[in-house]
Amino acid sequence: MAAHLSLAGFSLLQAPGQFTLQGMWHTMGVDAKVVVVILGIMSVWSIAIMIDRALMFSAARKQSRLFVQQVAAALKDNKLDEAISIAEKNKKSHIAKVVATGLSEFQSATAQIPEEEIIEAAKRGLERSVAIVHNEMKRGLTGLATIGATAPFVGLFGTVLGIIHAFTGISAEHATGLSAVAGGIAEALVTTAFGLFVAVPAVWTYNYFNGRVEAFDVEMDNSSMELINYFITRRASAKKS
Repeated sequence: MAAHLSLAGFSLLQAPGQFTLQGMWHTMGVDAKVVVVILGIMSVWSIAIMIDRALMFSAARKQSRLFVQQVAAALKDNKLDEAISIAEKNKKSHIAKVVATGLSEFQSATAQIPEEEIIEAAKRGLERSVAIVHNEMKRGLTGLATIGATAPFVGLFGTVLGIIHAFTGISAEHATGLSAVAGGIAEALVTTAFGLFVAVPAVWTYNYFNGRVEAFDVEMDNSSMELINYFITRRASAKKS
């Protein structure tokens, strides 16, 4: 067979010689090399975001489990200072950040303030805290979405450049046949494959992390509602006594 294409190794073998990734890099035009470098930067950026979010979400989950157990006992004994102290020790917990804000708002209220205003102030503080923590959790995910959406087009751009390079070679050498365009086609295939290689993991991890953030939002909302109910119950008990 005059020519043989091996997709597994991304190499194009022909009777006259052998094309490898290293060889294709040297034969690529400057514009195609720029495309490959851009895709490489996008890949490194997406991997960094994946690692950062994975570590953050894992720490938030672990600390939240411990925090919920510890703070429940403190609130049961009406020890707000201890509960706030526990929350401050679990700074990576998304629930602890929200609960700490609500407890601080409630504790700072004086007895002369009407109960409705105290509860409303606590609600506003909890809502602000949930919004802030939500933004912290979402940090970097927009970058993943952008990479997932644009990497295939960057690879396609490299494909177009590779084809242009191939036909330019035909014009310059006045040659025809597969051997005249093999290098340019190889460039096009590599940049296309690289673009997909960068985009697919970025899209998968974006959807996964976005689902995790939504789950964290539900947990923070539930914790906020439980804390508000605790404040109402505590104020009612204080009035009776």
